[in-house]
Amino acid sequence: MAFVRVFRGCYRLNSSLSKVVKGTEPFFGRCKAVGALSFTKKRHCSESRGFPSVVGRDLLNLKDYTGDEIRYLLWTATDLKERIKKSKETIQLLEGKSAALIFQKRSTRTRVSTETGLALLGGHCVFLTEQDFHLGVNESTRDTARVLSGFCDFIVARVNRQEDLEVMAEAATIPVISGLSEMYHPVQILADLLTLQEHFGSLYGHTISWVGDGNNIIHSLMMAAPKFGMHLNIATPKGYEPDSEITKVSQEFAQENGTSLNLTNDPREACSNADVIVTDTWVSMGQEAEKAGRLKSFAGYQVDTKMMSLAKEEAVFLHCLPRKPEEVTDDVFLSDKSLVWQEAENRKWTMMAVMVCLMDDYYPISPIPQF
Repeated sequence: MAFVRVFRGCYRLNSSLSKVVKGTEPFFGRCKAVGALSFTKKRHCSESRGFPSVVGRDLLNLKDYTGDEIRYLLWTATDLKERIKKSKETIQLLEGKSAALIFQKRSTRTRVSTETGLALLGGHCVFLTEQDFHLGVNESTRDTARVLSGFCDFIVARVNRQEDLEVMAEAATIPVISGLSEMYHPVQILADLLTLQEHFGSLYGHTISWVGDGNNIIHSLMMAAPKFGMHLNIATPKGYEPDSEITKVSQEFAQENGTSLNLTNDPREACSNADVIVTDTWVSMGQEAEKAGRLKSFAGYQVDTKMMSLAKEEAVFLHCLPRKPEEVTDDVFLSDKSLVWQEAENRKWTMMAVMVCLMDDYYPISPIPQF
C-alpha cells in the first residue's frame, strides 16, 4: 500500500487509495498525548505531532467516529474560525475542490454553511435538487454516486432515508457527508458541541437535557455526548422515544465512558439540575399530516422560564432551528441563556472542518481546546 509524505512529518494514504474499505480494521495505533489529549493516529505519523487521520472517510453518523476523531474535527473547526474569522487570514485549503450538494429536503443552514464555507476555502459547490435528478428513479443511487465521484471531491447529501446515504457511500469513491437523514444529523451535533465548548470552556461532566421528539438530532447527540464524558437526560412523550437500537448503542457508550443516560416521559424531571436544555421541532419535514396529533402529544413540553429554572442557574439553551413558538417561548429563545445564533454560525465552521479533514491531514496551529 502506497504512502505519500505530507507536512510536519506525517503520512497519509495516497488519495487514490484513501477511501476506507468497509469491514477493515482502522489503520491507527496509539500515540502520546498532544497537550491535554491522547489521540489515536495513523501509523507512521510522528509521535510529537500525533493526531487522528480521517482522510477519505465518510461522515454518515457519529457512531463510527471515536471521541478523539470528533475532538480533532472540533479542534480544526476552532482553528479555522480563529484564523479566518478573527485573524482575517485567507486559507485556500480546498482550492479547486468541488462538492455536489444533493438536497431532497429544503435547507437554510446546511446549504448556506456548506456553500459559504467551501468558498472561503477556495472551492465551489454544485447544488442539486429533486428537479435536477431523481435519486434512485431515473438513475440508481449507486450510479449517481459513481458519476458524481468523477466530477467532484465530496458529496453532501440531505436525504429522506439513511439507507440512501449508506448506499451512496458504498458506491462513491469520494467522501460522502450527511447533511441530514431521518435517523441522524451529525454535522449539527458537531456545531452544538463546538458551541458548548466555546461557552463553558470544557465539555466534560456537563449534563444535557433533551426535551422533545426522539428524532435525528437526539440520535446524533446520543452517539457523541458520552464520548466527551457528558450525561444525557432525554424526555419524550410516550411513543416518541429514541430508536431502540440507537439507545442500546448509546447506553454502551455511556457505560464505557462512565456517564449516565436517562430516559423519561417527564420533561421537568429531565431538566432538573441540567447544564444545557435542548429542543427541536416537534413536526419535522414530511410529518405535516401528523401536526395536530403531535402538538397534542407534546403538550407540556414547551421550554419556558419555569422549565429553565429547574436547571442550574448558569444553564444554557440550544435549538438547531427553525424554531416554532410552541417549542420554546420568546423569553427563553431570545434571552442571554440562548446560544442559538452562535450554534447556527458554528454549522459553517464544523462543516468546513469536516471537508478539510476528510480531504487531507490538517494540523491546526491554534491551541487545543479544553474538551
